[in-house]
Amino acid sequence: MARFPIDKARLNRFAGRFLARYVDFVYRTSRVVSEPADLCAYVRAHSPFILAMWHGQFLMLPRVERGGVRVHSMVARHGDAELIGQVLEHFGMDMIRGAGAGTRRRNRGGAYALRAALRALANGDCVAMTADVPPGPARVAGLGIVTLARLSGCPIIPAAAATTRYKAFDTWSRMTLNLPFGTLAVVLGEPIHVDRDDDEERLEKARLKVQDALNTVTARAYDLAGADPTRATPPPVGRDAPPIPPGVLYKSYRVLTGLAQPAASLWLDARTRRGKEDRARRSERFGQASIARPDGCLVWVHAASVGETNAILPLLAALRARRPDVRFLLTTGTLTSAAIASTRLGPNDIHQYVPLDLPKAVQGFLDHWRPQLAIFTESEIWPNLIMETSARSIPMALVNARMSSRSYARWRRWSGLAKPMFSRFDIVLAQNEKLARQFGNLGARNVFAAGNLKIDAPAPAANPVEVRRLREALGERPCLVAASTHEGEEEIIGLAHKVLCQKVASLCTILVPRHPDRGGRIAEVLREQGLEVSRRSLGAVPEQHTDVYIADTLGELGTFYSLAPLAFIGGSLVPRGGQNPVEAIRHGAVVLTGPYWANFVDAYRALFRRRAALQVHSAESLARAVGSLINDEVELARMRASAQAALEELSGALDRTVEALLPLLPDKEGLRRAS
Repeated sequence: MARFPIDKARLNRFAGRFLARYVDFVYRTSRVVSEPADLCAYVRAHSPFILAMWHGQFLMLPRVERGGVRVHSMVARHGDAELIGQVLEHFGMDMIRGAGAGTRRRNRGGAYALRAALRALANGDCVAMTADVPPGPARVAGLGIVTLARLSGCPIIPAAAATTRYKAFDTWSRMTLNLPFGTLAVVLGEPIHVDRDDDEERLEKARLKVQDALNTVTARAYDLAGADPTRATPPPVGRDAPPIPPGVLYKSYRVLTGLAQPAASLWLDARTRRGKEDRARRSERFGQASIARPDGCLVWVHAASVGETNAILPLLAALRARRPDVRFLLTTGTLTSAAIASTRLGPNDIHQYVPLDLPKAVQGFLDHWRPQLAIFTESEIWPNLIMETSARSIPMALVNARMSSRSYARWRRWSGLAKPMFSRFDIVLAQNEKLARQFGNLGARNVFAAGNLKIDAPAPAANPVEVRRLREALGERPCLVAASTHEGEEEIIGLAHKVLCQKVASLCTILVPRHPDRGGRIAEVLREQGLEVSRRSLGAVPEQHTDVYIADTLGELGTFYSLAPLAFIGGSLVPRGGQNPVEAIRHGAVVLTGPYWANFVDAYRALFRRRAALQVHSAESLARAVGSLINDEVELARMRASAQAALEELSGALDRTVEALLPLLPDKEGLRRAS
């Protein structure tokens, strides 16, 4: 049987014209009330402005009298835009197509939409837009609307329309279809102004002000219409909201990981052969404990690797000082972090390897340890681990929380998996306000910006005996430390060293790889460049002919930072997000970084504001920066002082995190404290 092609554009145009006539019908059959009473005069008095509304609550607003003022409405680039355009055109409004920030391909024309909106406002027209952004959370204003107000200098006016009778659909925003033969209430709020020079903190306050004002005018519109807003109100997203039930994505993930046990064994075998797993403790990865559970209150803390472990250990010490009755179970996923835990954990605390995210492994782990509180760090998000912990009513916190822009975009795409997980945390303590908003957008209910625990962490210890021995070996030779380097950076550092030696005679570069087991391969790469190399793991110390000293050992970074006035921080010349600059600064080294420092964005921004760090892009620029600074004691002293001031400005995360976690601990009788 032949199929007739469907002209979707024509169908949307027809549906748009039908919807426009329906809106007109509802308006004509309703008793219209408004605040203020003379809407036309109010609109003319404040034009041009940005009309803000909640998604799902805007159906009747195009029909409202505007006193001859021209209005452009921002609409995302999607398949229904033609339908919406027909409605807007029917009521004499123009459409601006596009949404998002315009910085990524998936932003649906955000840059174009922003430019078009600014042009419209500059011409004296108004711009209408929803303050919340699909796919949610609903009734949470985004930064886009306040950014437009800041750039344009035009105020934001919150608006809402409601009818006595309506049909609310089960969508993320509770899309509402207004019904005829009742009261139509239209409410416009007071203008909200955003200054052109507002910083991020003030923009956040403006965003919250818009959000509160929209909730106020929406509630008032339903009150004037004599309608109950409950059915049109999305589920709460704040701390009182219940966790979001898991959907088909998590259920599918659980089934697939349940079937993956044989493959997981093979994967661990391969990692063990490569020296990345502890053969003697492999059973821990399947949830089988290697030690008995101690009596009393046990708090489980999970940190992925070395950086997270170093950041979390001071938190454990601070909590222990406030609650000496509590014991800690620290889980990590790498050999290096396990080695650090073995030397720095308290005498009554326990280390285990984190179980693989397999249902049976997670269940076995939790059956044995039965923690009273689970604390996850940074971006350690494992679905089975989180969902199973929540199912046992164990309170959960995510501390020092962060994620990359790429991870955030990925979680947004998989929101059906993300939101059930993040909504199960009792508290999320993010590193900054932007990250806090992102975690909120992913379903977290109780989110605060607490700062970065790595800022408050003490400097890694320097061994005075080794410092003295290395200084004697180096003599008067100037030094550069290249710390926590990743694959691909050592070649660049080797080239920079060769360039520098033409200006800085007898320079010794101390190279500390992020993963010490790469020491042999790094030595080969540098020797191929014609450099003289020695390795600390083989017992060598730098000699007078040594160009690069590879410090391929564990736990000695503080010792090496103590030897040099300058430190290049690795993971930043390749797209790895950068390693921690704070440790070098605490030891008095001036920091250099490549262009990739997203993992420590707050720290680097504070350093750059004070001209307390330098960014380099290549071997040549690294050589120029080191060559200009290494003998300039005046500039080095200024940069050191400025860097310490920058860290002081960012400190306080440890105290804030401790105070936020204490209410989640059970009291000494085992009862949960009231929060």
